[in-house]
Amino acid sequence: MLDPRTNAVRADIADVRLADRVFAPHYAAPLRRCVAREAVLQEGRDPASAPLTTLPAGAAFDLLDMTGGRAWGIAVDTGLVGYLDLDAVQPQ
Repeated sequence: MLDPRTNAVRADIADVRLADRVFAPHYAAPLRRCVAREAVLQEGRDPASAPLTTLPAGAAFDLLDMTGGRAWGIAVDTGLVGYLDLDAVQPQ
Protein backbone atom coordinates (compact mmCIF):
# COMPACT_ATOMS: atom_id res chain seq x y z
CA MET A 1 0.00 0.00 0.00
CA LEU A 2 1.26 3.47 -0.89
CA ASP A 3 1.85 6.02 1.87
CA PRO A 4 -0.78 8.77 1.41
CA ARG A 5 1.55 11.32 3.04
CA THR A 6 3.88 11.11 0.03
CA ASN A 7 1.62 9.58 -2.65
CA ALA A 8 -1.48 11.46 -3.78
CA VAL A 9 -4.01 8.69 -3.27
CA ARG A 10 -7.47 8.89 -1.73
CA ALA A 11 -10.42 6.51 -1.91
CA ASP A 12 -12.03 8.66 -4.64
CA ILE A 13 -9.08 9.99 -6.66
CA ALA A 14 -5.38 9.52 -7.30
CA ASP A 15 -2.57 11.28 -9.11
CA VAL A 16 -2.53 9.94 -12.67
CA ARG A 17 1.23 9.37 -12.31
CA LEU A 18 0.33 6.54 -9.89
CA ALA A 19 -2.08 4.77 -12.28
CA ASP A 20 0.34 1.89 -12.82
CA ARG A 21 0.51 1.24 -9.05
CA VAL A 22 -2.96 1.93 -7.67
CA PHE A 23 -6.58 1.63 -8.81
CA ALA A 24 -8.80 4.66 -8.23
CA PRO A 25 -12.28 5.54 -9.50
CA HIS A 26 -10.80 8.77 -10.90
CA TYR A 27 -7.34 10.01 -11.76
CA ALA A 28 -6.25 13.63 -11.91
CA ALA A 29 -3.37 15.17 -13.82
CA PRO A 30 -1.59 17.62 -11.54
CA LEU A 31 -1.79 21.30 -12.36
CA ARG A 32 1.39 23.11 -11.31
CA ARG A 33 0.48 26.19 -9.28
CA CYS A 34 2.26 28.58 -6.92
CA VAL A 35 1.33 29.27 -3.34
CA ALA A 36 0.09 32.88 -3.27
CA ARG A 37 0.84 33.50 0.41
CA GLU A 38 2.39 31.56 3.24
CA ALA A 39 0.06 28.65 3.99
CA VAL A 40 -0.07 25.59 6.21
CA LEU A 41 -0.29 22.26 4.40
CA GLN A 42 -2.59 20.07 6.47
CA GLU A 43 -3.12 16.34 6.71
CA GLY A 44 -6.88 16.40 6.15
CA ARG A 45 -9.64 18.41 4.51
CA ASP A 46 -10.85 19.68 7.90
CA PRO A 47 -9.19 23.05 8.62
CA ALA A 48 -8.52 21.79 12.17
CA SER A 49 -6.51 18.78 10.94
CA ALA A 50 -2.86 18.31 11.80
CA PRO A 51 -0.33 20.58 10.10
CA LEU A 52 2.34 18.92 7.95
CA THR A 53 4.47 21.91 7.00
CA THR A 54 4.26 25.60 6.19
CA LEU A 55 4.69 26.53 2.54
CA PRO A 56 6.15 29.92 1.72
CA ALA A 57 4.67 32.26 -0.87
CA GLY A 58 5.92 31.21 -4.29
CA ALA A 59 6.29 27.51 -3.42
CA ALA A 60 5.30 25.09 -6.18
CA PHE A 61 2.13 23.07 -5.55
CA ASP A 62 0.77 20.30 -7.80
CA LEU A 63 -3.00 20.80 -7.53
CA LEU A 64 -5.15 17.66 -7.91
CA ASP A 65 -8.54 18.60 -6.44
CA MET A 66 -10.47 21.72 -5.42
CA THR A 67 -13.49 20.96 -3.29
CA GLY A 68 -15.22 22.91 -0.55
CA GLY A 69 -12.76 25.77 -0.50
CA ARG A 70 -9.79 23.44 -0.01
CA ALA A 71 -7.04 22.47 -2.44
CA TRP A 72 -5.58 18.95 -2.32
CA GLY A 73 -2.24 18.22 -3.85
CA ILE A 74 1.50 17.86 -3.49
CA ALA A 75 3.97 20.37 -2.08
CA VAL A 76 6.64 19.94 -4.74
CA ASP A 77 9.67 20.87 -2.62
CA THR A 78 8.85 18.49 0.24
CA GLY A 79 6.89 15.82 -1.61
CA LEU A 80 4.19 15.95 1.07
CA VAL A 81 0.55 15.49 0.11
CA GLY A 82 -2.10 17.53 1.86
CA TYR A 83 -4.67 20.28 1.88
CA LEU A 84 -4.41 24.07 1.69
CA ASP A 85 -7.01 26.80 1.75
CA LEU A 86 -7.98 27.23 -1.89
CA ASP A 87 -7.39 30.98 -1.76
CA ALA A 88 -3.73 30.30 -0.90
CA VAL A 89 -3.21 28.76 -4.35
CA GLN A 90 -2.71 31.12 -7.29
CA PRO A 91 -4.95 30.50 -10.28
CA GLN A 92 -3.11 30.13 -13.53
